Amino acid sequence: MTTLVTGGSGLVGSHVIEALRARGEPVRALVRKEQARGVVLALGAEPVIGDVTDEESWRRASAGVDGIVHAAALVQTRSPFAEYQRVNVGGTRLAVEAARRANARLVHISSVAAYGGSSDYRPGVEHRDEDYPFSPIPEHDFYARSKRESEEVVRRAADARGLSVIAIRPNVIYGERDRLFTPQLLKFAKLGFLPAIGPGTNHLSCVYAGNVASATLAALDRVKPGFRAYNVTGDKPPVLTEREFMAAFGAALGRRLRRPRLPALPFVIGMSIVQGPRLARAAHSFVTGENPYVWDRIRRELGWEPPFGTVEAVARSVGRGR
Repeated sequence: MTTLVTGGSGLVGSHVIEALRARGEPVRALVRKEQARGVVLALGAEPVIGDVTDEESWRRASAGVDGIVHAAALVQTRSPFAEYQRVNVGGTRLAVEAARRANARLVHISSVAAYGGSSDYRPGVEHRDEDYPFSPIPEHDFYARSKRESEEVVRRAADARGLSVIAIRPNVIYGERDRLFTPQLLKFAKLGFLPAIGPGTNHLSCVYAGNVASATLAALDRVKPGFRAYNVTGDKPPVLTEREFMAAFGAALGRRLRRPRLPALPFVIGMSIVQGPRLARAAHSFVTGENPYVWDRIRRELGWEPPFGTVEAVARSVGRGR
């Protein structure tokens, strides 16, 4: 079985390639830039230079494949919404067309952002499963809007054309080759200093990229036509508290983190200066809130369990677990 992976040099895509190669399966990777070619080659995939917004690139990359993992997406950029639509939504439409031509299974890497209110992490425990109703998405949240539109594209295609399509909905992802969340934590961990914003007894809404990749392979193995969505929002138990999670990064680097208490107001003001008020409020909610997204459905229906616990995943993320 040959699988095409888009975004193969990115966080999720690179881990999917590793997981597929570990099973001995051939992998093709559609990459946009020449420098990404070396990354996917090193991971064991056959690179195809092209763009997910270009139909001819999809034709070349998807010829003869049995499965497609569409992981490429704009995540955090200053691009206008039209660019998010062009890349995230337009690229997904072409992924659907490629799956139809090749009669291939399609796994679309979506996000819990599609639910709306994805920055609303409350201190109390909630139960947001795949049947949790979608909420309105603020106009300025271009990423969330594009991910919801992309999911609608694959849902309609599965219903109308009998394709086998699964949407994987992770929350915040960390791990090797992460360019967003993990580098920020490592920066503080290397300094041995990380302010404590909340009580530290909550559980962060994040998941290791290797676990997302493992769930993606379980989805690829599913052959039933139609659309299904699965939350993938936690590591192998035990679930670490925020305090334990941060300490794991320090321990992986051989550092004991000093965590002086920082009241919420100075944190939000400081973050507002750097990232703006909206992102500052979202960061405070994330750091102090509980993970509301549950992933019982994929365990029940596909028999999937995350292979990596958080302590091992953190060690791998900082290069100590291999």
